[in-house]
Amino acid sequence: MSENQPPPYPGDPSGQQPGEQPGPTGSTGSGEPQDAPQQPYGAQPPPQQPWGAQPPPQQPYAGQQPYGAAPGQWQVLPKHPKATLVLVLGILGLVVCQVLGPFAWVMGNRAVAEIDANPGVWDGRGEAQAGRILGIISTVILILSVLVLAFVFVLAIAGIMSASNDFDEMSNELSLLGLL
Repeated sequence: MSENQPPPYPGDPSGQQPGEQPGPTGSTGSGEPQDAPQQPYGAQPPPQQPWGAQPPPQQPYAGQQPYGAAPGQWQVLPKHPKATLVLVLGILGLVVCQVLGPFAWVMGNRAVAEIDANPGVWDGRGEAQAGRILGIISTVILILSVLVLAFVFVLAIAGIMSASNDFDEMSNELSLLGLL
């Protein structure tokens, strides 16, 4: 052993330094490092994957779900406070009272915009979108109902006016006949 090299590791019967390969006589001879990279003393080699095996999945970025992950597996988001209300208003506006339709439409637009503006903060976009669409449909039905009702009202007034004109003409004719 030369003076430049540290003493052998305790417990190593050959007296070799870590990373040295024994030569034909049990030493490296020159003491220079070998060409092949050597593992640190006591380190385990990395495990080899079989041919065609998939690498382990990487961690997703913040607010993202990994490919193939089920929704809610990584992070459960709170539902937007108005998502369920918009859906209920949309259903009621379509089935019971079309006057609720415009409210569902406007509130649904706001809820969807808030959910889209803050991805990863709110859940319930599907409910808000469904309530918004039901609100649009019930608003269209409300407008058509008002137009049909106005048309019927105009026809009724026109019928009453023509009937009253006919009545006036008949009463004038009867009064003329009575004079004769």
